Amino acid sequence: MTKQRIQRLREKLDEHKLDALFIVSPETASPVNRRYLSGFTGTSAYLLVTRDDAVLATDFRYWEQAAQQAVECRVYKAVGGMEKWLPDVLQGLGGKRVAFEAAHISYQGHRTLRKAIQNLPEAERPKLVATTNMVEGLRVVKQPEELAAIQAAIDIGDAAFQDVAERVEPGWTEKQVAWEIEKYIREHGGDGISFPTIVGGGPWGAMAHCFPRDYALKKGEGIIIDMGVTLDGYVSDLTRTIFLGEPDDQFKKVYDIVLAAQQTATALVEEGMTGEQAHMLAHTVIGEAGYGENFGHGLGHGLGLQVHELPRIAKTSKDKLTDGMVFTIEPGIYLTDWGGVRIEDVVVMENGKARVLSHAPKLSTAAA
Repeated sequence: MTKQRIQRLREKLDEHKLDALFIVSPETASPVNRRYLSGFTGTSAYLLVTRDDAVLATDFRYWEQAAQQAVECRVYKAVGGMEKWLPDVLQGLGGKRVAFEAAHISYQGHRTLRKAIQNLPEAERPKLVATTNMVEGLRVVKQPEELAAIQAAIDIGDAAFQDVAERVEPGWTEKQVAWEIEKYIREHGGDGISFPTIVGGGPWGAMAHCFPRDYALKKGEGIIIDMGVTLDGYVSDLTRTIFLGEPDDQFKKVYDIVLAAQQTATALVEEGMTGEQAHMLAHTVIGEAGYGENFGHGLGHGLGLQVHELPRIAKTSKDKLTDGMVFTIEPGIYLTDWGGVRIEDVVVMENGKARVLSHAPKLSTAAA
């Protein structure tokens, strides 16, 4: 699997007239890109991919792990700071164009990188080239084994939500809901949560990314639950809005608008659309119902090794949707002093259309 990924990266390097890509870890998303290309899951390492070599440099803590996991890479036993060992790793790249991930290296990290290169004789120094989304562009289309991994995480998340939604009652705190979800995930094979669980009861749910409190949930209010699972490096993301007791007319109205927007976007999104066009499928439904200003975030985002990946599904996104992309569809309406409703599923583009991967139950307010 990693062999094919490295080859695809080399083809991309050729396309951009680059000779190598240097992935600096542990900066932001770089550990994820490094894992994608090498298979190494440790927390500290550096990856250099050239036209004919792939070098994983890591310290004493990870030498054995790297040798076991990064089977397509030459493991370099790094000792000391980058300026001490990097010149050796860069041997043979004098005058070559070596790319680095501009979005994932700090100012201090860039200074250290340049200093390490200055330790080489002038004729042996590579030329640094800033790039963005070099690896992310490869990750955006999922391979079958990735899709299976994402589905496994989603299945645990669906079950965790259903278990807790069937048991929650007035008096539970938002923190208790979040903990019961995390406990279920860990007790049923998940590695953990993919992001801090969001639980918002009543008016608190008007904040799209609210955090769980010691607030005791009350009968007669809606509750937004946004949660995710991590399993074998891949993640899920799920949002449902439930109601304690019999939903009132206001809740039914808002919920049905959001549900209609989500179902419309899921049914009509197709290959070739931009993220903006996909977003507007749902935004139009909500806007025509009079709540356009209350849906202020994007319709969705890609996910895989991270909760937020390409493509972006939002008003300003020009990302083109293609088969193999996995992303969320999650419209919402948020009303100050009342609360919010958000419904989110993960879908994969197949044969030009969206296939829903998450199957946790949704409310049927018409029957409530």
